Amino acid sequence: MAACRAGDTLVVTKLDRLARSLSDASDIADELTAKGVVLSLGGSTHDPTDPVGRLLFNVLGMVAEFEADLIRMRTREGMAVARAKGRLKGKQPKLSKTQRKHLLTLHDAGEHTQAELAGLFRVSRTTVYRELQRRTI
Repeated sequence: MAACRAGDTLVVTKLDRLARSLSDASDIADELTAKGVVLSLGGSTHDPTDPVGRLLFNVLGMVAEFEADLIRMRTREGMAVARAKGRLKGKQPKLSKTQRKHLLTLHDAGEHTQAELAGLFRVSRTTVYRELQRRTI
C-alpha cells in the first residue's frame, strides 16, 4: 500500500486479504481513496464515492469478518475437544526424567562444561541452560 500512487489500481483477491476487520478495511479504503488509488476486489472495481459501491464494500467486509470469527471459534472448539481427550499436550521435553537427573548430577560434579553436556545428551546448549534454570526455580 505504501508504494501505491495516484492513478494506480490495488488488486486484492478477497477482502480478508486486505484487512482483519470491517473498521480496518474502511480505514484502508479511505486512505486509498485519499491517495487517488482505485481498489479492485475480486475483479470488480470499488468506487467509494458511489453509494452502491460503499454498500457492497461494507457487506463484503462484514462477511469477511464473520468468516474470520467462525474460523477462530471453530479452532478454539477443536482445541478444547483435543485438550479434553488429552491429545493437546504442547511441546514435549527433550530430556526424560532420568536424563535430566543424570545431566544435573554431571553438572554438579563440575567435570563438564555446558557445551560438553549438550554434546553428551545430543541436545542444544539452550536446552542444558533451560534444565539448569528449572532446577533453581
